[in-house]
Amino acid sequence: MQSRCKCGCGTAYFELDADAVKPAPTGPGTVVAADVQLFTETGECPGEVLVFAQGGYLSWLEICSWSDDVAVNLAAARRWLRTPS
Repeated sequence: MQSRCKCGCGTAYFELDADAVKPAPTGPGTVVAADVQLFTETGECPGEVLVFAQGGYLSWLEICSWSDDVAVNLAAARRWLRTPS
């Protein structure tokens, strides 16, 4: 990990050695490599986790909040992703 977002949201920027690994065949630009919606223990969906690739390399992980009522950060996302359905 290279750095984290200063606002506390849980977004993390990756630092990869592009000389050690070839890029994935995604083409130029930025794409969403993976995404998952977050569900609380009560079934609410306050946000999502997105993983971005830029130029074929994983670039950053973003925690997005859709609500001002529920704190969505990295710790909460980890907890909700582990909660059994």
